[in-house]
Amino acid sequence: MPRSSVRRASLGIAWSLLIASAMGFADADKAPAAPRAFLDGSGPGWRPLGEADFVNVNCDPATWTWKDREVHCTGKPVGVIRSVKPVGNFELVAEWKHLQSGGNSGIFVWASEESLAGIKPGTLPRGGIEVQVLDHGYSEQYEREHKKKPDWFTTHGDVFPVGTSKMKPFPPVAPGGQRSFPTKQLSKGVNQWNHYYVRCINGEVRLWVNGEEVSGGSDCRPSKGYLCLESEGAPVVFKNIKIRELP
Repeated sequence: MPRSSVRRASLGIAWSLLIASAMGFADADKAPAAPRAFLDGSGPGWRPLGEADFVNVNCDPATWTWKDREVHCTGKPVGVIRSVKPVGNFELVAEWKHLQSGGNSGIFVWASEESLAGIKPGTLPRGGIEVQVLDHGYSEQYEREHKKKPDWFTTHGDVFPVGTSKMKPFPPVAPGGQRSFPTKQLSKGVNQWNHYYVRCINGEVRLWVNGEEVSGGSDCRPSKGYLCLESEGAPVVFKNIKIRELP
């Protein structure tokens, strides 16, 4: 090939690479698209849950404060509020953030009437499937106190049965055989909003954290009951709680 042709070909390749590189940088500057599972609770059948949709079980009157689309929880005393009526198959979306390092909370699904009956302030339901809402500082505190990393819980969306309830956890499973550990570490830290999408159908619970499925379980018993929000010692805020009940 003549030298002039070689030079023209080389210049053409270099120019193409330069354009491709520029396009790559431009794409990098764009905000990443939300994952397809990042549901916002819009569309047919979805409805928001507010103050009128919950009743106090064993918290103080001032434990939960509703304003607009948010509900603020002081964390004291330990206890729950529950949905006005029990639900069977449903989808739920909720955003949450802890206001204190090491904060602990949770969303209970399928808590039976018996598991909530007569529980006193300072105690939690005797049944239900808990979708844990736990700040990373809790793990750090555990490590400082016990001089080892926790192996029986995580801060990224554990799902597990409580009390009399039963569930077959999806792997990976905690050493005790009860908790479904998340497959990815996606939860954000204190004072940052996290997004949960929880799907509960035919005795199966699945959790998506910030757009990706991470944990859950099957063969849940019971598979109908109340939805509860948990107060457990530290301030936490929930917002944009929405539900879609399914056949």
